[in-house]
Amino acid sequence: CWISLERPHSSLSNDTKPKTIEMGDGWWGSGQRPRLQTEDASVRPFTIEVSEEAVKDLHERLDRTRFCEPLENSQFDYGLNCAYLQRIVTYWRNDFGWSKLVEHLNRYLHYATTIEGLEVHIIHVKPPNLAPGQKALPLLMVHGWPECFYEFYHVIPLLTEPAKHGLNPDLVFEVICPSIPGYGFSEASHKKGFNAVAAARVFYKLMLRLGFKEFYLQGGDWGSLITTTISQMKPESVKGLHVNFIFMPLGGLGHFLTLALGRYLPWLVGMTNEDVKRLYPYLKKNLYAWIRDSGYLHLQATKPDSLGSAMNDSPAGLASYMLEKYATWIGPDARHLENGGLERSDQTTLRQAVQPGSYGFHSSVSPYSLQEETWSESH
Repeated sequence: CWISLERPHSSLSNDTKPKTIEMGDGWWGSGQRPRLQTEDASVRPFTIEVSEEAVKDLHERLDRTRFCEPLENSQFDYGLNCAYLQRIVTYWRNDFGWSKLVEHLNRYLHYATTIEGLEVHIIHVKPPNLAPGQKALPLLMVHGWPECFYEFYHVIPLLTEPAKHGLNPDLVFEVICPSIPGYGFSEASHKKGFNAVAAARVFYKLMLRLGFKEFYLQGGDWGSLITTTISQMKPESVKGLHVNFIFMPLGGLGHFLTLALGRYLPWLVGMTNEDVKRLYPYLKKNLYAWIRDSGYLHLQATKPDSLGSAMNDSPAGLASYMLEKYATWIGPDARHLENGGLERSDQTTLRQAVQPGSYGFHSSVSPYSLQEETWSESH
């Protein structure tokens, strides 16, 4: 559901202001920030293209893939099964339709603009059939990892043309989908320190540049943290916030000690017997599963360059790493299936996991470094 951030004027005294995150400023481009030159504030048309040279290079890398021999009866217990990876690579090399994909991605209008030294890629979709006098609601939608802007393609028609799909014709949105810097076709930061707060500030400036002083927000995964940060940074601009992922503060050493001692000395850490009955059976059931499937989280949050260099060089390794996460998040039983629950090794699956420009043709470790910078900032 939506969280409305509008407040009745009478609920706050004249001397009371909501606590906000400081907006600050930044420069993430290469070299020093120009002192005298103003930033190009134009919003320029952008077309997705994949050159023959890039596809040829991809095919040559796929042809040189060295496959491992999978363990017998291992399915997806140890990650993406090597036998299944061979099927993926064969399809990607011989049958994947790049021209159709590019045509599909360009069905919406793409733009690029420069903010804080970075070229930011966006999709901006306006409703084609507004009724006379009707106004669309501006909606900023921010993706997460391992997704990119493409994850919103299926929902954009429902938001911009609701009547056509049997939905409320009075609720029409104008949709803006940016690529987080380092993802998709947005330029990656050239400097350390680009975290969720910096991304939130860049996207707030983007909305102002597009002419929106007030707008709605939607985010998932990293997008949920970025959009939540925008709402805490500029609450007066955010009409409503919708997230489908919740970030919880880790709490540091104190939180860990509370959990460690609470099982045996609940009164010492402020827990009740009811807390113990409810919390620890849950931890016993789910903690192992979380540890088993969260190795990527620690790696990306601590050594993003090591991982990014490997993924950038090997498309087969990239596909294995990305598709394994899709299989893991399908459900706990997917690990016991020969295909990991990835029912279709087809264009739709690969389009979601390995986008041209998002990962396949984008030389950047930034999709992983964002996690490291945000993790470091919180500790």
